[in-house]
Amino acid sequence: MITDSRTRWLAFAVLSLGSFMIVLDTTIVNVALPSIRTDLGFTEASLAWVVNAYMLFFGGFLLLGGRLGDLYGRRKLFVAGIGIFTAASFAAGISSSQPILVAARAAQGLGGAVVSAAGLSLMMSLFTEPAERAKAMGVVGFISAGGGSVGVLLGGILTSVFGWHAVFMVNIPVGIAVYALSLRLLPATRPFASGTRLDVAGAVTVTASLMLAVYAIVNGNESGWTSGQTVGLLAAAVALLAAFFVIESRVSDPLVPLTLLRRRNLAIANVMGVLWAAAMFAWFFLSALYLQVVLRYDPLQVGLAFLPGNVIMAIFSVGISAKLVMRFGLKAPLGTGLALAGLGLALLVRAPIDGNYVVDVLPSMILLGLGAGIAFNPMIIVAMTDVEPERSGLASGLVNTSFMMGGALGLAVLASIAAARTGDSLASGAAQIAALTDGYHAAFAIGAAFAIIAAVLGFKLLRSQSPAEQQEPAIGELATAAD
Repeated sequence: MITDSRTRWLAFAVLSLGSFMIVLDTTIVNVALPSIRTDLGFTEASLAWVVNAYMLFFGGFLLLGGRLGDLYGRRKLFVAGIGIFTAASFAAGISSSQPILVAARAAQGLGGAVVSAAGLSLMMSLFTEPAERAKAMGVVGFISAGGGSVGVLLGGILTSVFGWHAVFMVNIPVGIAVYALSLRLLPATRPFASGTRLDVAGAVTVTASLMLAVYAIVNGNESGWTSGQTVGLLAAAVALLAAFFVIESRVSDPLVPLTLLRRRNLAIANVMGVLWAAAMFAWFFLSALYLQVVLRYDPLQVGLAFLPGNVIMAIFSVGISAKLVMRFGLKAPLGTGLALAGLGLALLVRAPIDGNYVVDVLPSMILLGLGAGIAFNPMIIVAMTDVEPERSGLASGLVNTSFMMGGALGLAVLASIAAARTGDSLASGAAQIAALTDGYHAAFAIGAAFAIIAAVLGFKLLRSQSPAEQQEPAIGELATAAD
């Protein structure tokens, strides 16, 4: 266990840098897609796989990555994930053909899944004192919620100045530094259950189920949500998930003990995570489209438009959110933050065709930054402190899977809603820009509803804990996690 405070925070900084690199990569590529398409000759349909390959492997391996960290050592898995991600980034950066780039993106997703799951459980094990843990989780919240917006700004700058290869090459020096510093600063955690066997059947079925579900979701808009392909893939995913639950109820060392899913706060936090991620994707992707397509902002201007929200999010995530958690407990900050984010999305429903940034966009950015900055910290703590230390890697995998699946499903559903509303508006004689704006408005409204529903769940269903008690059940147990 790390007892020196300075060393502990340095180790946390290394973990945060690794996590930030992973989160950044989910969006930094988006700005470079037009250049990639031109240079490598992608079609509109095949270009989607530059994003989809990453999402497919990232979403599919989160749960398994978390459990492997519990069984074989989290530092070992974290370092391995950083190595895979960095090597894959190099392969993507030097890609000269479509298959190589798509394969490299898939490998990035695999490495990112391992880093995300192992990294979060390592972060939790570093801090046993409630105030320090709340502060640390605030940083995690900012990384998770704000990294995507930063990716748009950085992607615009790198693509404009150096070309699309730079959005991948920028990961290499960062990855090498994180790899080296991890070996020096991170505690060499021993496996929690060295005699436990990996549940291979459970791992295969749940990973295949998640990958099929992500594949069906990310291709739903193109293939059609009622097409045989989409329905068949989703049915196969459900069947594999059912098989997974049967396996988990019968094996001696299950990948996911079913009793874990009955932990009230953990279960509710994962449901809230799905809704929250769907709302956040509505904010990030659809408001970026509104700014680019309707208001005609260039990529750099889009990134700058998100800057006020990111700054507010950073201020509240890193400093103020922790104090709110210590003062009021988990329920009030979590519910209030989600409600503020929902209000921010609701304001975008009235954003006009000739919108003014200060009047029509900035208030929403402020509310969304404020809501995300307040809510993300308590949401992570709620999920992670409801489990024993030997299962914290699995819990982090569950949380990350909820965010990933919520984001993928939310984006697909909201994009479909926007497209359907746009089609209806065009059919009624509306101009192209007006029809697109109508579509975005409909999606913003549904995204706002997701955030509000998550807020209600937090207020009504989470188990109440006083500020002093909110992390006590796990503190004594987690004190040994970094030994």
